[in-house]
Amino acid sequence: MAPPVQHGHSSLKKGITKPMAEHTSMNTVPKQPALAAADSPVHEENGQLLGATDIRSLAEHANIKPTKKLGQNFVIDPGTVRRIVRIANVHPASHVIEVGPGLGSLTLGLLEAGATVHAVEIDPNLAALLPQTVEAHMPQAANHLKVINQDALTFKPQDCPELTEQTSLTLVSNLPYNVATPIILTLLERFSNLSSFVVMVQKEVADRLVAGPSSKTYGVPSAKLAWYGQANLAGRIGRHVFWPAPNVDSALVSFERRAPLQSESERQETFHLIDAAFAQRRKTLRAALHGLVEPADFQQAAIDPQRRGETLSIQEFVRLSHYSASSSQDRVEAARFKRG
Repeated sequence: MAPPVQHGHSSLKKGITKPMAEHTSMNTVPKQPALAAADSPVHEENGQLLGATDIRSLAEHANIKPTKKLGQNFVIDPGTVRRIVRIANVHPASHVIEVGPGLGSLTLGLLEAGATVHAVEIDPNLAALLPQTVEAHMPQAANHLKVINQDALTFKPQDCPELTEQTSLTLVSNLPYNVATPIILTLLERFSNLSSFVVMVQKEVADRLVAGPSSKTYGVPSAKLAWYGQANLAGRIGRHVFWPAPNVDSALVSFERRAPLQSESERQETFHLIDAAFAQRRKTLRAALHGLVEPADFQQAAIDPQRRGETLSIQEFVRLSHYSASSSQDRVEAARFKRG
């Protein structure tokens, strides 16, 4: 399983035991006891981010045990956190969606860069603890944190209307292997102003997201993500930067959105063809898309029906979908005329 992002740097300022700064929590979550500065040592060389000792202290203090089910592997290396923030080009004007903030390592790195962070956390205990961690380590940035205690797959614009008011959003997260692709595609579909992302995922997942036609790892995630824009590998991440260490290596994927290739209805039709083409990966397009695409549609789209879906670029899928939808509409109109 790929680890969800929790990134590190350490330093609690001694004597910080003041109450939480004002923050927004979209759902009510149970409060955790405030973390005293003495619970974690100060590491001045790491600024205000969380290090390995801080992460373990926070988890112990809140009685949090990382679970495989939620893909909880916390990043304990401050350098990795700042590397992610740098690659994502986060700056004071950035509005960032962070899925799975966990104990707050990456959250603090994003806040350190001046961003406003909208943290979507499914675990109510972690959601309750996060504002207190920020208050203890980076109180001056506490009002730039918005916590949403919710499953990212159910997260919609109406759950946080201020996100729709922004010209541009970026997703910066470490995502669990089993839900990484659905989360990415769901957020891109729901938030048209989500213009970029940098995510940490299992290396195998990263390879699938950035794969091109005819490669071994090219598939449904590759083609659908390509509809929205351009994804690239942005670096590998070793296992030693996590606690607990996962059994797999991770990688960073960066993404830039482009203007839509077609309308939303045409996107849905294209995705339907992609799903069908890869459901029977070893079959030819003629066989895999039987009943969905007519022989004449292949001819009009200038696509050989003997090819396999794994050889088609997203532009070719879009073109085939266009002619298929057009001929289908013509058949509907002809049938209606005949009945009339």
